Amino acid sequence: MTAQPQSLIASTQTMSAETPSHPDTPWPRRWQTLGQGLGVGRYTDPGFAKLEFDKLWNRVWQVAARADEIPAIGDYTTYKIGDQSVLLVRAEDDSIKAYYNFCPHRGTALGEDCGHFKDGKIICPFHGWRWDLSGNIQMVLGRDEFAGGQLQDKDVSMREVHCRVLGGFVFINLEENPQPFDDFIAPVKPFLEDFVLEDMHHVWWKRATIPCNWKVAQEAFFEAYHVSATHPQLEKVGSEVVYGDRKEGEMFFESLTYIAQDKGHGHFFGGEKTPIAGHVQDEAADICDLIDAMATRMNLTSEGLGAMISKDDIDLVLSLKDKNLPADANPGAEYVKLQYETAAQQGRPMPKLTPEHVGKWGGVNFIFPNLLILPQAGNAAIYRALPHPNDPDQCIFEIRSVTTLPQGEQPQRSQVEEVTDPETQLGLIPQQDLSNLPRIQEGLHSKGMNQVWLAQNQEKLILNMHQELDRYLQTK
Repeated sequence: MTAQPQSLIASTQTMSAETPSHPDTPWPRRWQTLGQGLGVGRYTDPGFAKLEFDKLWNRVWQVAARADEIPAIGDYTTYKIGDQSVLLVRAEDDSIKAYYNFCPHRGTALGEDCGHFKDGKIICPFHGWRWDLSGNIQMVLGRDEFAGGQLQDKDVSMREVHCRVLGGFVFINLEENPQPFDDFIAPVKPFLEDFVLEDMHHVWWKRATIPCNWKVAQEAFFEAYHVSATHPQLEKVGSEVVYGDRKEGEMFFESLTYIAQDKGHGHFFGGEKTPIAGHVQDEAADICDLIDAMATRMNLTSEGLGAMISKDDIDLVLSLKDKNLPADANPGAEYVKLQYETAAQQGRPMPKLTPEHVGKWGGVNFIFPNLLILPQAGNAAIYRALPHPNDPDQCIFEIRSVTTLPQGEQPQRSQVEEVTDPETQLGLIPQQDLSNLPRIQEGLHSKGMNQVWLAQNQEKLILNMHQELDRYLQTK
Protein backbone atom coordinates (compact mmCIF):
# COMPACT_ATOMS: atom_id res chain seq x y z
CA MET A 1 0.00 0.00 0.00
CA THR A 2 1.12 3.56 -0.71
CA ALA A 3 1.40 6.29 1.90
CA GLN A 4 -2.10 7.68 1.31
CA PRO A 5 -4.02 4.40 1.83
CA GLN A 6 -1.96 3.71 4.95
CA SER A 7 -3.17 7.03 6.34
CA LEU A 8 -6.71 5.68 6.13
CA ILE A 9 -6.00 2.68 8.35
CA ALA A 10 -7.04 3.55 11.88
CA SER A 11 -4.62 4.10 14.70
CA THR A 12 -5.42 2.73 18.13
CA GLN A 13 -4.31 5.69 20.20
CA THR A 14 -6.69 7.16 22.76
CA MET A 15 -6.38 10.13 25.08
CA SER A 16 -7.55 10.64 28.61
CA ALA A 17 -10.05 13.41 29.21
CA GLU A 18 -11.83 15.15 32.00
CA THR A 19 -15.23 13.56 32.57
CA PRO A 20 -17.85 15.37 34.68
CA SER A 21 -18.46 13.23 37.76
CA HIS A 22 -22.16 14.17 38.04
CA PRO A 23 -24.79 14.77 35.35
CA ASP A 24 -25.51 18.24 36.73
CA THR A 25 -21.84 19.24 36.57
CA PRO A 26 -21.32 21.90 33.86
CA TRP A 27 -19.51 20.62 30.81
CA PRO A 28 -15.94 21.78 30.21
CA ARG A 29 -15.69 24.28 27.38
CA ARG A 30 -14.05 21.69 25.13
CA TRP A 31 -17.34 19.73 25.21
CA GLN A 32 -19.65 22.64 24.50
CA THR A 33 -21.59 23.64 21.40
CA LEU A 34 -20.85 27.33 20.97
CA GLY A 35 -22.77 30.05 19.15
CA GLN A 36 -20.91 29.45 15.91
CA GLY A 37 -18.40 26.81 16.85
CA LEU A 38 -17.69 23.57 18.69
CA GLY A 39 -15.39 22.45 21.48
CA VAL A 40 -12.72 20.07 20.19
CA GLY A 41 -13.31 17.57 23.01
CA ARG A 42 -16.55 16.56 21.30
CA TYR A 43 -14.38 14.77 18.76
CA THR A 44 -11.47 13.57 20.87
CA ASP A 45 -12.41 12.88 24.49
CA PRO A 46 -13.24 9.30 25.57
CA GLY A 47 -15.57 10.71 28.24
CA PHE A 48 -17.63 12.48 25.62
CA ALA A 49 -17.73 9.35 23.47
CA LYS A 50 -18.97 7.36 26.46
CA LEU A 51 -21.71 9.92 27.02
CA GLU A 52 -22.75 9.52 23.38
CA PHE A 53 -23.13 5.76 23.81
CA ASP A 54 -25.08 6.18 27.05
CA LYS A 55 -27.38 9.01 26.02
CA LEU A 56 -27.52 9.00 22.20
CA TRP A 57 -26.97 5.56 20.72
CA ASN A 58 -29.00 3.81 23.42
CA ARG A 59 -31.96 6.14 22.81
CA VAL A 60 -32.06 7.38 19.22
CA TRP A 61 -33.75 5.89 16.16
CA GLN A 62 -30.89 4.80 13.90
CA VAL A 63 -30.51 2.93 10.63
CA ALA A 64 -29.33 -0.61 11.31
CA ALA A 65 -29.55 -1.96 7.76
CA ARG A 66 -31.07 -1.75 4.31
CA ALA A 67 -33.98 -4.11 3.79
CA ASP A 68 -32.24 -5.71 0.81
CA GLU A 69 -29.56 -7.07 3.15
CA ILE A 70 -32.19 -9.65 4.17
CA PRO A 71 -34.42 -10.08 1.10
CA ALA A 72 -35.59 -13.69 1.65
CA ILE A 73 -37.47 -15.27 4.55
CA GLY A 74 -34.84 -16.67 6.92
CA ASP A 75 -32.12 -14.20 5.92
CA TYR A 76 -30.42 -12.36 8.76
CA THR A 77 -27.83 -9.69 9.32
CA THR A 78 -26.32 -8.12 12.43
CA TYR A 79 -25.89 -4.53 13.51
CA LYS A 80 -23.37 -3.54 16.15
CA ILE A 81 -23.33 -0.22 17.98
CA GLY A 82 -20.96 0.14 20.91
CA ASP A 83 -21.17 -3.07 22.93
CA GLN A 84 -24.65 -3.92 21.67
CA SER A 85 -25.40 -6.40 18.89
CA VAL A 86 -28.78 -6.55 17.17
CA LEU A 87 -29.99 -9.47 15.05
CA LEU A 88 -32.21 -8.47 12.11
CA VAL A 89 -34.28 -11.27 10.59
CA ARG A 90 -36.71 -11.61 7.69
CA ALA A 91 -39.59 -13.43 9.44
CA GLU A 92 -42.14 -15.94 8.19
CA ASP A 93 -44.68 -13.24 7.28
CA ASP A 94 -42.01 -11.36 5.26
CA SER A 95 -41.77 -8.69 7.97
CA ILE A 96 -38.42 -7.65 9.46
CA LYS A 97 -37.80 -8.40 13.13
CA ALA A 98 -35.04 -7.03 15.34
CA TYR A 99 -33.78 -8.95 18.39
CA TYR A 100 -31.01 -8.51 20.90
CA ASN A 101 -28.36 -10.88 19.62
CA PHE A 102 -27.93 -13.31 22.49
CA CYS A 103 -29.06 -16.71 23.72
CA PRO A 104 -30.82 -16.40 27.11
CA HIS A 105 -29.12 -19.61 28.26
CA ARG A 106 -25.45 -18.57 28.43
CA GLY A 107 -25.30 -15.46 26.25
CA THR A 108 -24.01 -16.88 22.95
CA ALA A 109 -24.57 -14.53 19.98
CA LEU A 110 -27.10 -16.24 17.72
CA GLY A 111 -25.91 -14.63 14.50
CA GLU A 112 -22.57 -13.46 13.13
CA ASP A 113 -22.28 -10.88 10.35
CA CYS A 114 -24.98 -12.08 7.93
CA GLY A 115 -26.39 -15.34 6.68
CA HIS A 116 -29.52 -17.48 6.44
CA PHE A 117 -31.40 -19.50 9.06
CA LYS A 118 -32.12 -22.75 7.26
CA ASP A 119 -35.70 -24.04 7.47
CA GLY A 120 -36.68 -20.98 9.52
CA LYS A 121 -34.82 -22.21 12.60
CA ILE A 122 -32.63 -19.99 14.76
CA ILE A 123 -30.35 -22.46 16.55
CA CYS A 124 -27.82 -21.57 19.22
CA PRO A 125 -24.47 -23.10 18.15
CA PHE A 126 -23.48 -23.79 21.78
CA HIS A 127 -26.24 -26.01 23.20
CA GLY A 128 -28.80 -26.16 20.41
CA TRP A 129 -31.66 -24.14 21.86
CA ARG A 130 -33.98 -23.26 18.98
CA TRP A 131 -36.42 -20.47 18.06
CA ASP A 132 -38.62 -19.72 15.05
CA LEU A 133 -38.09 -16.54 13.04
CA SER A 134 -40.68 -14.72 15.13
CA GLY A 135 -38.57 -15.27 18.24
CA ASN A 136 -40.69 -17.98 19.84
CA ILE A 137 -38.77 -20.69 21.69
CA GLN A 138 -39.18 -24.05 19.96
CA MET A 139 -36.80 -26.33 21.85
CA VAL A 140 -34.72 -26.39 25.03
CA LEU A 141 -32.65 -29.52 25.48
CA GLY A 142 -33.29 -31.01 28.92
CA ARG A 143 -35.92 -28.40 29.64
CA ASP A 144 -36.95 -30.03 32.92
CA GLU A 145 -33.56 -29.13 34.41
CA PHE A 146 -34.28 -25.40 34.25
CA ALA A 147 -36.31 -23.36 36.78
CA GLY A 148 -37.28 -26.47 38.69
CA GLY A 149 -39.04 -27.81 35.61
CA GLN A 150 -41.19 -24.67 35.43
CA LEU A 151 -39.32 -22.78 32.68
CA GLN A 152 -41.77 -20.49 30.89
CA ASP A 153 -41.61 -19.77 27.15
CA LYS A 154 -41.77 -16.02 27.79
CA ASP A 155 -38.62 -16.25 29.90
CA VAL A 156 -36.54 -17.61 27.03
CA SER A 157 -38.19 -16.12 23.95
CA MET A 158 -35.98 -13.77 21.96
CA ARG A 159 -36.11 -10.20 23.20
CA GLU A 160 -37.32 -7.80 20.54
CA VAL A 161 -35.81 -4.42 19.72
CA HIS A 162 -38.07 -1.63 18.49
CA CYS A 163 -37.93 -1.73 14.68
CA ARG A 164 -39.51 0.22 11.81
CA VAL A 165 -38.92 0.05 8.06
CA LEU A 166 -39.21 3.15 5.86
CA GLY A 167 -37.65 4.02 2.53
CA GLY A 168 -35.91 0.65 2.40
CA PHE A 169 -34.08 1.45 5.65
CA VAL A 170 -34.44 -0.62 8.81
CA PHE A 171 -34.52 1.72 11.81
CA ILE A 172 -34.04 0.39 15.34
CA ASN A 173 -34.17 1.94 18.80
CA LEU A 174 -32.66 0.35 21.91
CA GLU A 175 -34.64 2.36 24.43
CA GLU A 176 -37.44 0.54 26.23
CA ASN A 177 -39.93 3.34 25.59
CA PRO A 178 -38.52 5.36 22.69
CA GLN A 179 -39.84 8.55 21.23
CA PRO A 180 -42.49 7.84 18.57
CA PHE A 181 -40.81 6.96 15.30
CA ASP A 182 -43.35 9.01 13.34
CA ASP A 183 -42.34 12.13 15.29
CA PHE A 184 -38.65 11.46 14.76
CA ILE A 185 -38.89 10.83 11.01
CA ALA A 186 -41.56 13.42 10.14
CA PRO A 187 -39.19 16.13 8.79
CA VAL A 188 -37.55 13.75 6.28
CA LYS A 189 -40.37 11.30 5.53
CA PRO A 190 -41.56 13.18 2.41
CA PHE A 191 -38.04 13.02 0.97
CA LEU A 192 -37.75 9.26 1.55
CA GLU A 193 -41.11 8.67 -0.09
CA ASP A 194 -40.89 11.14 -2.97
CA PHE A 195 -37.41 9.96 -3.99
CA VAL A 196 -38.51 6.28 -4.00
CA LEU A 197 -35.73 5.11 -1.67
CA GLU A 198 -37.85 2.04 -0.88
CA ASP A 199 -37.57 0.94 -4.51
CA MET A 200 -33.79 1.34 -4.69
CA HIS A 201 -31.60 -1.73 -4.53
CA HIS A 202 -27.99 -2.69 -4.00
CA VAL A 203 -25.29 -1.91 -6.60
CA TRP A 204 -22.32 -1.94 -4.22
CA TRP A 205 -21.56 -1.35 -0.54
CA LYS A 206 -18.09 -0.64 0.83
CA ARG A 207 -16.85 -0.20 4.39
CA ALA A 208 -13.59 1.14 5.81
CA THR A 209 -12.14 1.86 9.23
CA ILE A 210 -10.97 5.47 9.30
CA PRO A 211 -8.72 7.13 11.92
CA CYS A 212 -11.13 9.90 12.84
CA ASN A 213 -14.18 10.47 15.00
CA TRP A 214 -17.51 9.46 13.46
CA LYS A 215 -18.71 13.06 13.46
CA VAL A 216 -15.60 14.25 11.65
CA ALA A 217 -16.28 11.66 8.94
CA GLN A 218 -19.89 12.59 8.29
CA GLU A 219 -19.45 16.34 8.65
CA ALA A 220 -17.14 16.30 5.62
CA PHE A 221 -20.33 15.86 3.58
CA PHE A 222 -22.55 18.39 5.36
CA GLU A 223 -21.39 21.17 3.05
CA ALA A 224 -19.98 21.81 -0.42
CA TYR A 225 -17.67 24.54 0.87
CA HIS A 226 -14.81 22.00 0.63
CA VAL A 227 -15.26 21.15 -3.06
CA SER A 228 -12.94 23.84 -4.50
CA ALA A 229 -9.95 22.65 -2.46
CA THR A 230 -10.68 18.93 -2.00
CA HIS A 231 -12.15 18.17 -5.45
CA PRO A 232 -10.55 20.69 -7.84
CA GLN A 233 -11.57 18.58 -10.84
CA LEU A 234 -15.24 19.24 -9.97
CA GLU A 235 -15.03 23.02 -9.51
CA LYS A 236 -13.00 24.87 -12.13
CA VAL A 237 -13.54 28.42 -10.92
CA GLY A 238 -13.11 27.62 -7.24
CA SER A 239 -9.97 25.56 -7.81
CA GLU A 240 -8.43 28.41 -9.81
CA VAL A 241 -9.17 30.75 -6.90
CA VAL A 242 -7.74 28.32 -4.34
CA TYR A 243 -4.72 27.02 -6.25
CA GLY A 244 -4.21 29.62 -8.97
CA ASP A 245 -4.16 33.38 -9.47
CA ARG A 246 -7.84 33.88 -10.16
CA LYS A 247 -9.33 36.58 -7.93
CA GLU A 248 -13.06 36.19 -8.50
CA GLY A 249 -15.74 34.23 -10.30
CA GLU A 250 -18.91 32.25 -9.79
CA MET A 251 -18.07 29.94 -6.90
CA PHE A 252 -20.16 26.77 -6.81
CA PHE A 253 -20.73 26.74 -3.05
CA GLU A 254 -22.14 30.28 -3.03
CA SER A 255 -25.24 29.25 -5.00
CA LEU A 256 -26.33 26.39 -2.73
CA THR A 257 -29.35 26.36 -0.43
CA TYR A 258 -28.88 24.93 3.08
CA ILE A 259 -31.91 24.00 5.19
CA ALA A 260 -31.55 22.94 8.83
CA GLN A 261 -34.58 20.91 9.91
CA ASP A 262 -36.17 19.85 13.16
CA LYS A 263 -34.85 16.77 15.03
CA GLY A 264 -31.31 17.46 13.76
CA HIS A 265 -32.08 16.55 10.15
CA GLY A 266 -31.19 18.78 7.20
CA HIS A 267 -30.33 19.05 3.53
CA PHE A 268 -28.67 21.22 0.92
CA PHE A 269 -29.02 21.42 -2.86
CA GLY A 270 -28.00 23.38 -5.93
CA GLY A 271 -31.32 24.02 -7.64
CA GLU A 272 -30.71 25.53 -11.07
CA LYS A 273 -26.94 25.78 -10.56
CA THR A 274 -26.17 22.10 -11.23
CA PRO A 275 -24.97 20.06 -14.21
CA ILE A 276 -28.30 18.18 -14.15
CA ALA A 277 -30.05 21.48 -14.81
CA GLY A 278 -27.71 22.13 -17.71
CA HIS A 279 -25.56 24.63 -15.83
CA VAL A 280 -21.82 24.48 -16.57
CA GLN A 281 -19.02 26.89 -15.74
CA ASP A 282 -17.36 26.72 -19.14
CA GLU A 283 -18.78 28.82 -21.94
CA ALA A 284 -20.33 26.75 -24.73
CA ALA A 285 -20.45 27.83 -28.39
CA ASP A 286 -23.66 26.00 -29.23
CA ILE A 287 -26.19 23.50 -27.88
CA CYS A 288 -24.01 20.49 -28.74
CA ASP A 289 -21.04 22.00 -26.92
CA LEU A 290 -23.28 22.63 -23.91
CA ILE A 291 -24.47 19.01 -23.96
CA ASP A 292 -20.86 17.81 -24.15
CA ALA A 293 -19.88 20.05 -21.22
CA MET A 294 -22.84 18.81 -19.19
CA ALA A 295 -21.95 15.16 -19.89
CA THR A 296 -18.28 15.76 -19.09
CA ARG A 297 -19.12 17.33 -15.73
CA MET A 298 -21.59 14.55 -14.86
CA ASN A 299 -19.02 11.95 -15.88
CA LEU A 300 -16.58 13.29 -13.29
CA THR A 301 -19.08 12.18 -10.63
CA SER A 302 -19.94 8.94 -12.43
CA GLU A 303 -16.32 7.80 -12.71
CA GLY A 304 -15.06 9.53 -9.57
CA LEU A 305 -17.70 8.11 -7.22
CA GLY A 306 -19.26 5.18 -9.07
CA ALA A 307 -22.67 6.10 -7.64
CA MET A 308 -25.50 8.61 -8.18
CA ILE A 309 -24.80 8.97 -11.92
CA SER A 310 -24.41 5.89 -14.11
CA LYS A 311 -22.88 5.37 -17.53
CA ASP A 312 -26.42 4.95 -18.88
CA ASP A 313 -27.21 8.44 -17.59
CA ILE A 314 -24.22 9.86 -19.45
CA ASP A 315 -25.27 8.07 -22.63
CA LEU A 316 -28.75 9.58 -22.31
CA VAL A 317 -27.28 13.06 -22.06
CA LEU A 318 -25.11 12.54 -25.13
CA SER A 319 -28.05 11.14 -27.10
CA LEU A 320 -29.59 14.63 -26.95
CA LYS A 321 -27.09 15.67 -29.64
CA ASP A 322 -28.99 13.51 -32.12
CA LYS A 323 -32.36 15.15 -31.45
CA ASN A 324 -31.80 18.42 -33.36
CA LEU A 325 -32.69 20.55 -30.37
CA PRO A 326 -33.20 24.29 -30.99
CA ALA A 327 -30.26 26.51 -30.09
CA ASP A 328 -32.08 27.97 -27.09
CA ALA A 329 -33.13 24.58 -25.66
CA ASN A 330 -32.33 23.81 -22.02
CA PRO A 331 -30.33 20.56 -22.12
CA GLY A 332 -31.04 19.94 -18.44
CA ALA A 333 -34.81 20.01 -18.98
CA GLU A 334 -34.46 17.86 -22.11
CA TYR A 335 -32.34 15.34 -20.18
CA VAL A 336 -34.89 15.08 -17.36
CA LYS A 337 -37.69 14.58 -19.88
CA LEU A 338 -35.72 11.81 -21.61
CA GLN A 339 -34.89 10.17 -18.27
CA TYR A 340 -38.56 9.85 -17.35
CA GLU A 341 -39.59 8.69 -20.82
CA THR A 342 -36.93 5.97 -20.72
CA ALA A 343 -37.84 4.93 -17.18
CA ALA A 344 -41.52 4.67 -18.14
CA GLN A 345 -40.62 2.36 -21.02
CA GLN A 346 -38.56 0.20 -18.65
CA GLY A 347 -41.13 0.19 -15.86
CA ARG A 348 -38.48 1.66 -13.59
CA PRO A 349 -39.55 3.66 -10.49
CA MET A 350 -38.42 7.28 -10.46
CA PRO A 351 -38.56 10.18 -8.00
CA LYS A 352 -41.67 12.32 -7.94
CA LEU A 353 -41.28 14.77 -10.81
CA THR A 354 -41.44 18.40 -9.72
CA PRO A 355 -39.01 21.29 -10.37
CA GLU A 356 -38.23 21.37 -6.64
CA HIS A 357 -37.32 17.68 -6.59
CA VAL A 358 -35.17 17.89 -9.72
CA GLY A 359 -33.37 20.84 -8.11
CA LYS A 360 -32.38 18.53 -5.25
CA TRP A 361 -30.71 15.95 -7.50
CA GLY A 362 -27.06 15.86 -6.53
CA GLY A 363 -27.74 17.45 -3.17
CA VAL A 364 -27.23 15.95 0.29
CA ASN A 365 -29.96 14.87 2.71
CA PHE A 366 -29.01 14.13 6.32
CA ILE A 367 -31.04 11.94 8.66
CA PHE A 368 -29.94 12.37 12.27
CA PRO A 369 -27.76 11.03 13.76
CA ASN A 370 -25.52 9.51 11.07
CA LEU A 371 -27.05 8.89 7.63
CA LEU A 372 -26.51 10.88 4.43
CA ILE A 373 -28.36 10.29 1.15
CA LEU A 374 -27.26 11.86 -2.14
CA PRO A 375 -30.12 11.33 -4.65
CA GLN A 376 -30.20 11.48 -8.42
CA ALA A 377 -32.47 10.24 -11.20
CA GLY A 378 -33.49 6.92 -9.66
CA ASN A 379 -30.03 6.44 -8.14
CA ALA A 380 -28.46 7.44 -4.85
CA ALA A 381 -25.26 7.28 -2.86
CA ILE A 382 -25.69 6.55 0.85
CA TYR A 383 -23.08 7.36 3.51
CA ARG A 384 -23.11 6.15 7.11
CA ALA A 385 -20.58 6.82 9.88
CA LEU A 386 -20.54 4.57 12.94
CA PRO A 387 -18.58 5.21 16.15
CA HIS A 388 -15.78 2.88 17.16
CA PRO A 389 -16.85 0.99 20.31
CA ASN A 390 -13.98 2.26 22.47
CA ASP A 391 -11.81 4.77 20.56
CA PRO A 392 -13.10 8.26 19.64
CA ASP A 393 -10.21 8.59 17.19
CA GLN A 394 -11.64 5.89 14.93
CA CYS A 395 -14.88 5.19 13.12
CA ILE A 396 -16.42 2.85 10.59
CA PHE A 397 -17.42 4.61 7.39
CA GLU A 398 -19.66 3.11 4.71
CA ILE A 399 -20.63 4.11 1.18
CA ARG A 400 -23.44 2.44 -0.77
CA SER A 401 -24.60 2.79 -4.33
CA VAL A 402 -28.30 2.02 -4.89
CA THR A 403 -30.62 2.27 -7.87
CA THR A 404 -34.14 1.48 -8.98
CA LEU A 405 -34.46 -1.44 -11.40
CA PRO A 406 -36.42 -1.98 -14.62
CA GLN A 407 -39.55 -4.08 -14.26
CA GLY A 408 -38.74 -7.79 -14.05
CA GLU A 409 -35.08 -7.36 -13.08
CA GLN A 410 -34.36 -9.18 -9.82
CA PRO A 411 -32.35 -7.33 -7.15
CA GLN A 412 -29.29 -8.95 -5.65
CA ARG A 413 -28.72 -9.33 -1.92
CA SER A 414 -26.76 -6.45 -0.47
CA GLN A 415 -23.37 -7.55 0.87
CA VAL A 416 -20.49 -5.44 2.09
CA GLU A 417 -16.96 -5.22 0.70
CA GLU A 418 -14.25 -4.35 3.22
CA VAL A 419 -11.91 -1.62 1.97
CA THR A 420 -8.25 -2.38 2.61
CA ASP A 421 -6.75 -0.47 -0.34
CA PRO A 422 -8.68 2.73 -1.07
CA GLU A 423 -6.66 3.52 -4.21
CA THR A 424 -7.96 0.40 -5.96
CA GLN A 425 -11.33 -0.04 -4.22
CA LEU A 426 -12.65 3.52 -4.12
CA GLY A 427 -13.11 6.20 -6.74
CA LEU A 428 -11.16 9.45 -6.80
CA ILE A 429 -13.87 11.49 -5.04
CA PRO A 430 -14.10 9.36 -1.86
CA GLN A 431 -10.31 8.97 -1.88
CA GLN A 432 -10.00 12.76 -1.79
CA ASP A 433 -12.61 13.09 0.95
CA LEU A 434 -11.21 10.35 3.16
CA SER A 435 -7.63 11.61 2.80
CA ASN A 436 -8.60 14.77 4.74
CA LEU A 437 -10.14 12.94 7.70
CA PRO A 438 -7.02 11.65 9.53
CA ARG A 439 -5.47 15.10 9.20
CA ILE A 440 -8.55 16.71 10.75
CA GLN A 441 -8.49 14.30 13.68
CA GLU A 442 -4.78 14.94 14.22
CA GLY A 443 -5.34 18.70 14.24
CA LEU A 444 -8.22 18.45 16.70
CA HIS A 445 -5.77 17.07 19.27
CA SER A 446 -3.47 20.08 18.95
CA LYS A 447 -2.95 21.98 22.21
CA GLY A 448 -3.08 25.15 20.16
CA MET A 449 -6.64 24.52 18.94
CA ASN A 450 -9.40 25.76 21.21
CA GLN A 451 -12.49 25.30 19.09
CA VAL A 452 -13.90 24.48 15.65
CA TRP A 453 -15.14 27.57 13.78
CA LEU A 454 -18.28 27.12 11.65
CA ALA A 455 -19.46 29.22 8.72
CA GLN A 456 -22.87 30.72 9.42
CA ASN A 457 -24.53 29.43 6.24
CA GLN A 458 -22.24 26.88 4.62
CA GLU A 459 -21.85 24.83 7.81
CA LYS A 460 -25.22 25.39 9.48
CA LEU A 461 -26.13 21.69 9.16
CA ILE A 462 -23.13 20.79 11.33
CA LEU A 463 -24.25 23.17 14.07
CA ASN A 464 -27.84 21.93 13.81
CA MET A 465 -26.69 18.33 14.22
CA HIS A 466 -24.64 19.15 17.32
CA GLN A 467 -27.49 21.11 18.88
CA GLU A 468 -29.73 18.07 18.48
CA LEU A 469 -26.96 15.83 19.84
CA ASP A 470 -26.83 18.02 22.94
CA ARG A 471 -30.55 17.59 23.48
CA TYR A 472 -29.96 13.86 23.84
CA LEU A 473 -26.78 14.15 25.91
CA GLN A 474 -28.17 16.70 28.36
CA THR A 475 -31.42 14.84 29.03
CA LYS A 476 -31.34 13.02 32.37
